[in-house]
Amino acid sequence: MTANSANTSTTIFRLSPLIRITLLSLYVALTVPLPFLAQATAAPTPPSLLWVGIILGFVGLYAVLTERVIVNDQEIQVTYPVWVPRFFRKGWTLPWSDVKEIKPRSTGQGGLVYYFVSKDAKAYLLPMRVAGFARLVNIVQAKTGIDTTDVRPLSQPWMYAILFGFTLLLLLVDAWTINTALTLS
Repeated sequence: MTANSANTSTTIFRLSPLIRITLLSLYVALTVPLPFLAQATAAPTPPSLLWVGIILGFVGLYAVLTERVIVNDQEIQVTYPVWVPRFFRKGWTLPWSDVKEIKPRSTGQGGLVYYFVSKDAKAYLLPMRVAGFARLVNIVQAKTGIDTTDVRPLSQPWMYAILFGFTLLLLLVDAWTINTALTLS
């Protein structure tokens, strides 16, 4: 989405739909069978309490996945909708003029993430799971003058497509598990 006025061009990047759908589906696949299994096995935790936890967890995960990156001529900003409490997901704003450099850091899994380093030495994680990441990186280069040719997304779309495929298989197993649990109770 792009909005233009006389001197300001604003672009909004949202989390990739493939990533959002994959992670929400995986959460559902991993949690929804639990109340049915608790009931079938007479577990000490009541299924209703599990349902409350599952719903709260889903809302929390959905809130995290509503991240937006807003860039304009003056700054880059990571925000969340007003319904997401600031204590849960705060967001940040960084004026382009304060960006000193972009530094890579390796993750525990061997990937690379990138941080904006400001002139006052604060680090801000470059959002890497947005739809249109290459366009975002081009804007960052144009606004800061920092070479971003080596900046690549943390994970490729095909990785999430494979995870989504396995999640669909897990949902089939879940359907069988729930059906079995219902027939035992």
